[in-house]
Order: sequence, then structure tokens, then C-alpha cells
Amino acid sequence: MDAIEIKHFIEAALLAAGRPLSVDQLQKLFDGRMAPEKPEIRQAIAALNDDYEGRGITVAEVASGFRIQVNASMADQLQKLWEERPPRYSRALFETLALIAYRQPITRGEIEEVRGVSVSSNIVRTLIERDWVRVVGHRDVPGRPEMFATTKVFLDYFGLRKLDDLPPLADLSDWESLRVQLNLPEVEEDTSSDEPPEIPELPVLEPDTASDSNELPELTAEDIPELKPIAVETRQEEDELVVSEWPDPVESGG
Repeated sequence: MDAIEIKHFIEAALLAAGRPLSVDQLQKLFDGRMAPEKPEIRQAIAALNDDYEGRGITVAEVASGFRIQVNASMADQLQKLWEERPPRYSRALFETLALIAYRQPITRGEIEEVRGVSVSSNIVRTLIERDWVRVVGHRDVPGRPEMFATTKVFLDYFGLRKLDDLPPLADLSDWESLRVQLNLPEVEEDTSSDEPPEIPELPVLEPDTASDSNELPELTAEDIPELKPIAVETRQEEDELVVSEWPDPVESGG
């Protein structure tokens, strides 16, 4: 196969895969006797990027290999193509993820020490379920807490080849710089804090000082209306119970 055929085959393979492919994986897709050498595959990828220069797509290298992806400048406008909206994550989750990425391996207690608040179990569970974070061991201290580190999926998602490609960060507490450098989406401030909610103090009920006495007023016979008795008759009519009321015969003169 000549260089153009190799380039076209690799382009088709990357489009068909829908995921990153390493050089080894690409090489295995060729017929054994016609498989190009690894340098030839890399040259074909470079030639593809030259073809894509100034266009809306590019071939990017991430931790798992190479993939064809949309240029970042067009990503926001193309969000309309996907009916399912991407999940929204809290600032607390991204702060936790950043600490793990920059200081891995790190324990939950060490994350809480830096952030100054407790890390909710929901945040840790979400990071693990998303396969951005995994448990890599246990710290050799009392309680043997789990140590967390990032995964290849994390690197792929953020377009990184290796951890050394993380942007330098002087201060992990500078959230806005962190969000811009890692190209994180804008997030809403958490309405639910990692810390337990404060229980408001109940108001103190003051005694009614306007009244001279807290005793109930005395009632006289004149204040109580006269209760008139009511006579009730019940009878059965065709499977129906009928209740009749009429005034007391004494009151009606009967």
C-alpha cells in the first residue's frame, strides 16, 4: 500500500471506531503482509492533520491513542446535535477531581484537609462511576484509607496524553484559573453544601406582658347558648337507612 492508501485507511478506521485507537491497534487492522511500519502510520496521521488544517475536525492524540474529533472552537455550537444534555457537575466535584489529578495518589482525608470541608460520598461515587477515578491502594496508616488516582478515561475525556500534560497550577484553591486551564464547563454554585446544614435556632416565646393575667376569663351562664335537644328516628326503606330529625315535641307544643 502506498502512503495515500495508508492515510485513507487510517482515516476510515478512526471514523468507524468511534473511540481512540493506538498505533498498535491501527497496525493490526491491516493485512499481515501489507501492514505498514509504525513510523509510516504516524506519518499518515500527520498527513491527515495537514489535510484537516483550517477545517472543523482534527486528529488528536490522547492517552488511549488517536481519534478524529471536532475542533474545540465549534464544540459549543454543535451541542444542538445531541438531544441528551451532558450531565452537570458541581464545583465541589471538579475541585475534588482536580486535587486527585494534581496530587495523586491522595486519600479522602487529605482532600478534605485541603478543601476545608468534607467530601460527600456522592462525589466519590460519581467520579468512580464515570471512570475518571479509581482506587489504587491503601495508605499505610491507621484505618488504611483508600488512595485515589485518575484513569486513562479521565485523560481521554480532557484531551490529555499523560499526566505531565496537565497545565501548571500554582494554587489549587484558585478555582477560576483551574476551570480555564482544564477547559472545564461553567458550573452552578452548589445549593447543597458538603457540610451538614445548620439548624436554625427556634425563637424564644416571650410571655404576654400586655395582659395583667394569663388566666382564662370566667364564663357565665349568659355566655353559653342554650342547647336544644333533637329527636332522631331511623327506619329501613328498601335496603336504605333513613334518618329523620324533628324538633323536640316539648318545644313545638306537640
